[in-house]
Amino acid sequence: MAHAHVPAHPDQPMQPAPSASAAPSAQPTPPAPPAHRDRPWRGIVVATTLPFREDLSVDHDAYAEQVARLIADGCDGVVPNGSLGEYQTLTDAERARVVRTAVEAAGDGARVMPGVSAYGSAEARRWADQAAEAGCGSVLLLPPNAYRADERSVRAHYAAVAGAGIPIVAYNNPYDTKVDLTPALLARLHAEGSIVAVKEFSGDVRRAYELAELAPELDLLIGADDVLLELALAGAVGWVAGYPNAFPRTCAALYRAAVAGDLTTALPLYRSLHPLFRWDSKTEFVQAIKLSMDLAGHTGGPTRPPRHPLVPEQEAVVRAATEKALAEGHA
Repeated sequence: MAHAHVPAHPDQPMQPAPSASAAPSAQPTPPAPPAHRDRPWRGIVVATTLPFREDLSVDHDAYAEQVARLIADGCDGVVPNGSLGEYQTLTDAERARVVRTAVEAAGDGARVMPGVSAYGSAEARRWADQAAEAGCGSVLLLPPNAYRADERSVRAHYAAVAGAGIPIVAYNNPYDTKVDLTPALLARLHAEGSIVAVKEFSGDVRRAYELAELAPELDLLIGADDVLLELALAGAVGWVAGYPNAFPRTCAALYRAAVAGDLTTALPLYRSLHPLFRWDSKTEFVQAIKLSMDLAGHTGGPTRPPRHPLVPEQEAVVRAATEKALAEGHA
């Protein structure tokens, strides 16, 4: 099946060394510190895709460029090794290196919130330990997802990983995990000191208000692009985002207008991008966002099996919506 993508770039050729008489080049300006230094999971934190070469090896150089570009274009941080990063297909060595690459490229480990989800609590704890050692500011953790875990198991899971001493953002995705982190359960996890925030992906905007009543100190993060505006208006203080991989500057402007209640700015942008944002909640979200990245001139590229390229009908829809967004000036 056809799938248009831009191959990951080859390694850049080495530049000749400057002569001894040449003036020293200016040092690059370091990125500004995160806007939410004490709570780095706040703001617009991009769940990054991961670029693969044609042989499906990880292109760490392209990934470093991607992280640096997102920070430079106004995003507050990145989430490596999330679902968009296809962490389930990575070897342990690849997964660890992706985190180190993100920290170095971001210029500040506080900006990096790795996904540390795993089938076993001990394995998730090891990934949290690795994130802490790398200097990350927080981690993102699904509940147990190898089976439909009961509340006691969920609480024990988060408590075990919290022992790493790094702030944990819970990830509520009842569709893929079959475990629903309800407002009552989230409030209990927060009261027990296991989590500091939740990436809310249920799509049920009503939960924002119940959660604010039960756990007012727990930070609500938007977990699905296609409910961005609704959750921002309901009090969300962050967005674990997908489509900023393709349109970082426009998405950053949209997010900041949304949380400020500036509907004059936010609503037209949201309407314009919503045909793409919907793909963030579809099974083919990784392929769709990577295709949009390719069309926007960034490195999206292929996905690893078992993910397959979009079928032609899906590709046509994503392509048309992306080209429309580009024609409207989104970047």
